[in-house]
Amino acid sequence: MNRFKTAFLLILLSALLVALGQMLGGRQGALFALIIAGVMNFVSYWWSDKIVLRMYGAKEVTEAEAPELFSIVADLAQRAGIPMPRVYMIPSETPNAFATGRNPQHAAVAVTQGILRILDRRELTGVLGHELSHVFHRDILISSVAATIAGAISYLGTMFRWGAILGGNNSDNRGGNVLFAFLVSIVVSFAAMIVQLAISRTREFAADAGGAKLTHDPEALASALLKLQQASEAIPMANANPSTAHMFIVNPLVGGGLMRLFSTHPPTEERVKRLREMGPQAVFTR
Repeated sequence: MNRFKTAFLLILLSALLVALGQMLGGRQGALFALIIAGVMNFVSYWWSDKIVLRMYGAKEVTEAEAPELFSIVADLAQRAGIPMPRVYMIPSETPNAFATGRNPQHAAVAVTQGILRILDRRELTGVLGHELSHVFHRDILISSVAATIAGAISYLGTMFRWGAILGGNNSDNRGGNVLFAFLVSIVVSFAAMIVQLAISRTREFAADAGGAKLTHDPEALASALLKLQQASEAIPMANANPSTAHMFIVNPLVGGGLMRLFSTHPPTEERVKRLREMGPQAVFTR
């Protein structure tokens, strides 16, 4: 079901791109924007792991430096049938974790110092199972594709808006054209953002389920999520960047009300509810 939702949302994003491209300059306009966005996201896809790890000051650790962490990751990677990811430590007391890398052969798992202080081994295994599920299912690739299409839509919207402002020839209709262009570009760009966020939330649900199946222990991840949510609100991540918020297991950006509507993560309560509805007999599927 999560795979179907992801595919449907990606198709919807593509449809928004084609529609806006047709309005601006036909298929050539859409293709041009897609190429521009694709180049930017190509760079992000190939080097995003190095960029985000450096952004958060993550340091690679050896088995001798973090034996428990290493043993958990190695065991889960073996269960999932993927190569051993590189393991990193982030110097932050905010408890959180993320996985990155363009494919399982170039993956890395990063955890904060804070997460090691508040989770027991069973809960930490649940969190790392979630992250390795992201790696196994190539969610970085899915996120890159979604970002490429959403970026192209945003770029087209900007072109459409400025084209109307600078290119209007008929003074009688200029005001109406500009207003129409603004409305169309804003609505379509907003819709693209909502769909992209929906894809991110869908992949989080899928990683929760995949991680629970990998560890055969949904309750461990449920317990960890509750602890992480409470602790991250009490100790916000000072250097959290909105562009990387979707990578973490819980949203590092603190906010309620309308902010929750635009969150990259589903509500923790819903994630916990779904996990607790799973049975320990669930099996990880390759």
